[in-house]
Amino acid sequence: MKPVAWSAEAFGQTQQADLEKHADAAAKAGADAAAEAKAGKERAEKQAANRSTERKAIAAKPAAAAKPAAKPAAPAKPAAKPAAPAKKAYADDLEGWIGQSLDILRAKGIPASYEGIKKNVMRESTGNPRAINDWDVNAVNGVPSKGLLQMIDPTFKAYHVEGTSWDIYDPVANITAACNYAADKYGSMDNVNSAY
Repeated sequence: MKPVAWSAEAFGQTQQADLEKHADAAAKAGADAAAEAKAGKERAEKQAANRSTERKAIAAKPAAAAKPAAKPAAPAKPAAKPAAPAKKAYADDLEGWIGQSLDILRAKGIPASYEGIKKNVMRESTGNPRAINDWDVNAVNGVPSKGLLQMIDPTFKAYHVEGTSWDIYDPVANITAACNYAADKYGSMDNVNSAY
């Protein structure tokens, strides 16, 4: 190989090119460093802003906790039951007893009318709820007829209507059971025109 000859001029040009390269590299490195510094500064500012937001959130939590908790909503009240209809008042006499008995009979689907009941009550007991027959065949057999419509105990028990007294002398219970019996045997108390 042949040795390269260096001249001062060639050396100067090489040096100049190297210097320019180094200057370009330094400028580029400076620009890169500036860009990196700027990016670092932006990251730091962003992190500081995030920390500030976090601190505010943490500071706000105890304040929120210090507020009294809202009362839970009261459970819904059940719908009010409809008011029971006022209990009908009946007079304590023959009119009231027949009226109360008719209301019970209608509710149970047992046919009877005011006229049919009153006609038979007047014939059987003249309206005395404590009437007792101690002379007819039933009395002779030990089961006297009792009450407004002169029922015997076994018939009263067999035709008793739920919701009335079990006392055969109770006027409403006596009328209602007698009407139930008459409906079964004659179609209605209205069809009864003599002892039954």
